[in-house]
Formats: sequence, structure tokens, C-alpha cells
Amino acid sequence: MESKSNFVDYVKIYCRSGQGGSGSRSMRREKYVPKGGPDGGDGGRGGHIILRGNRNYWTLVHLKYNRHIRADHGAPGGKSRSTGKNGADKIIDVPCGTVVREEETGQVLFEITEHGEERILLEGGRGGLGNWHFRTPTRQAPRYAQPGEPYKEITVILELKLLADVGLVGFPNAGKSTLISAVSAARPEIADYPFTTLEPNLGMVEYRDGKSFVMADIPGIIEGASEGKGLGLRFLRHIERNSLLLFVIPADSQDIKKEYQILLNELKQYNPEILDKQRVLAISKSDLLDGELMELIRKSRLPQIPYVFISSVTGQGIQELKDLLWIELNKESNQILPIEEKSAERVSLPSNPEIKNSEESTQTRTSTDKEEEKKEGE
Repeated sequence: MESKSNFVDYVKIYCRSGQGGSGSRSMRREKYVPKGGPDGGDGGRGGHIILRGNRNYWTLVHLKYNRHIRADHGAPGGKSRSTGKNGADKIIDVPCGTVVREEETGQVLFEITEHGEERILLEGGRGGLGNWHFRTPTRQAPRYAQPGEPYKEITVILELKLLADVGLVGFPNAGKSTLISAVSAARPEIADYPFTTLEPNLGMVEYRDGKSFVMADIPGIIEGASEGKGLGLRFLRHIERNSLLLFVIPADSQDIKKEYQILLNELKQYNPEILDKQRVLAISKSDLLDGELMELIRKSRLPQIPYVFISSVTGQGIQELKDLLWIELNKESNQILPIEEKSAERVSLPSNPEIKNSEESTQTRTSTDKEEEKKEGE
């Protein structure tokens, strides 16, 4: 969706490749060569329109005011069988994670996911053949040549889906922006009012021994977002490629389980496949709790996913959260195994009572759990 800010993740552009140059009808003209015959060269190829992934870009803002992109035409052929110059290709740098969609049909043409990856959107027209190619024993002086192939044109929509390992999901004012600023160098706007975050933010989370992973914060979701309330679901495509979803729910929520189910339902309305991703729960603002309240929440009916109490202000539970996220991201397989098999794969986190799952703390969701959650989300 287009934005008035410097973050632009949706743009429509018109592209036109170059036309091929015409072949030459030149006849050889030299002193003492009265019948030199044809010597017309071929026309040059028209320029291609090429999209290239560039990790130095993370938004499409550079295309917001440059929506008509044209490659150069090929030059016509010359005498002495000289070939015309090819039209210069037009290379469009885009962020990794850009989806290219044809405007008229909505069909996805391709995606750019790697740095340096190049895909030809439109090929330039082929240059026409010069008259030299058309000489025959019976027609030794042809005076015609091929015209160059015409250019091609298309209007496409570029959509950016940010590439991140962990996507933050939660209501406005859940503490997502404070969390990403606490674990990374990202500095999103933080204030005590809803929808402070109006655009996605990326942060590189430094882990142990020089390891790291990328976290994405998107604007908060509210109940009814799938019907257009709040900011709607306009930014949810940025978590479609995340390996793991981190649900952030504040400790002062009246019903953590209900809030979690509302978020699940909104995600399902957008794309049911998102529910197949790994999930972790961070109970934020835990510095507001005393030991008795924290224990009461632990004993309450919480979502059947790994969880940890955190405070982005005091740093409570932050390292434990990083440990949990790293383990979930680096599991050998995300396939759901039966409980008997999964119980043999218990992971050892740094000893801290704040990291637990709910009642079955050492087990990942079973397929039955996931089906129940999907039904509850309905």
C-alpha cells in the first residue's frame, strides 16, 4: 500500500522495452567496384527491462515518482555490414522480497528474493536483418531489409514483502515497538497512544557468539481488522515469509488466551496458511506484576505454545526470549510430530523460571492443538 512516508511497499509502474533497430539497405559504393552488391548491416537489439535484487534497498520509495520506465531503442544497421548499437538495458533495483504482479490480470510474474538476482521483465525487440542477408544467385542486389521488432510494454504492480525471521503480532500498545528497540538497533516511534507504529520496522537481533536474526514489527492489529477497522490488514503481507510469529500480549490484559485467539482469527481471515507457522508468546510489561500475579497467570489457561514473561523496560526475560526464539528458528524440522516423539526432543534453555510453556511446557503444539486453535479462531 502506498504511503506518505519514506516507507513505500506498493507501487505501480509502466515499463516499455526498446524497439529493435532496422536493418540497412545499403549498397556497396566504391571506386572501381561498379556492382558492389548489398552490404547493409543488421539493426541493434532493443534494450531489456530488468529487475535486480539489491539488499541496500528496503523500500520502493525510489520508484514512487519514477513510474514510467523505458529502455533505449536499438540503432539501425549501417553500411559495410556494420551492426547497429544495442539499446541500453534499463535495470531497476528493488528490495529483496519484491513480488512483481501484472496489473491487468493480477498474475504473479516472478519474485526477487536474492541480492544480485536479475529477472528480465520485458525483452527488447530483435534488430532487423540488413539486405546483405537476402542476396541470392538470382537476386544479387536486394533493396529491402527487415524492420526491427517492436517494443513491448506492460504495467506491473510491485509489492514488497519484508524478509525477516521473526514477525511481531499484537494489538496496538502491546509493547512490540519497545521490544524491537530493546533487542535491536531499530528505533521506531514509541508513544502512549494506539497506532504509534504506522509502518513496518526491521531490526537485527544480536544473539550469542556473533549469531543474529531479523525481527519485523508491523502496525498493531485490532479485532475487525479483516473488515477494514484500524489499519486493516494492509501490512500483514510482511509476515508471510517469516519463519516464526512472536505474539506480544501485555501482562495487564484481562484475558491473554482470548486476545491470542482474536489475533489468530484476524490472521486466518487474511491467509489461513499463516497459522501453519511456528508461534511463540511474549507476555510483555511483566515488570508490572508481582510474584503472586505472575504465578496466577502461569496457572491460568494460556495458549498451547512456548511463552516467556518479559519487560523491555527492565530487560527482564529478554535474553531468555532470544534463547527461545533461536531454538525455535533452528529446529531441524518444523513438522509436527506426535507427542511421544516430541517429548524426546526437549530443549534445554538457560535455567530461569520465567521460560515455560503452559501446562505441557516441553511439548510443541501437536497437529490436534493446531486444528483446535484454528477452530477457536473461527
